[in-house]
Amino acid sequence: MTEPKIALVTGANKGIGYEIARGLGATGATVLLGVRDMARGAGAAEKLAAEGITAVPVELDVLDQVSVSAAAARVDREYGRLDILVNNAGVLLERGQAPSHMPVALLERTYATNVYAVVTVTNTLLPLIRRSAAGRIVNMSSGLGSLGITSDPRSPYAQFPLLAYNSSKSALNAVTVSYANELRNTPIRVNAADPGYCATDMNGHAGPRTPEQGAIAAIRLATLLADGPTAGFFSEDGPEPW
Repeated sequence: MTEPKIALVTGANKGIGYEIARGLGATGATVLLGVRDMARGAGAAEKLAAEGITAVPVELDVLDQVSVSAAAARVDREYGRLDILVNNAGVLLERGQAPSHMPVALLERTYATNVYAVVTVTNTLLPLIRRSAAGRIVNMSSGLGSLGITSDPRSPYAQFPLLAYNSSKSALNAVTVSYANELRNTPIRVNAADPGYCATDMNGHAGPRTPEQGAIAAIRLATLLADGPTAGFFSEDGPEPW
């Protein structure tokens, strides 16, 4: 009997992260819910269990190396490997101020979660992913991080003056390519997912898409076959422009 895949999703107790965990769990994977608040994580795990999904809350603050290392040690101790990592945790802290009015401190706080923490989590968990027969790393990006889309004045995304968030997702795309290039000659595939404009806490539930729809691209990339792409940026409709 084939062992279930072990998947870890950061920021998994609500929104798109929860739906990614739910979708991966529906494939038979054991889903580790990376959460800062274990009570909320336990609540999410109970909801998933009611659907027959094996979900385990794992305390994980992506901004804290000690917490990330402790989570990695737990995964190592209890499972011995990691097959899927979805770097979903992210922040949008600005409220539409023009780039020329952007406080550098806000830029730094945004990058701390959306870029630096992804590197911290990936580097710490990569030894466990290397033990997988088919490791998959998915970084949750955004169409707002696409230079091709946001530089087009006809695009609705060009109307969002979110310097910190947009540039952090552009940087995340570059981070994705860097890891994919390093790991190109291994069984590990590394890609970025665009969930689309989804109604979540991050945007005051303003988006027209549901979190479940936003999870589709990430789930596909997390379950790629051996001949699947790497170093790509995808929505559920296919490749996105960088």
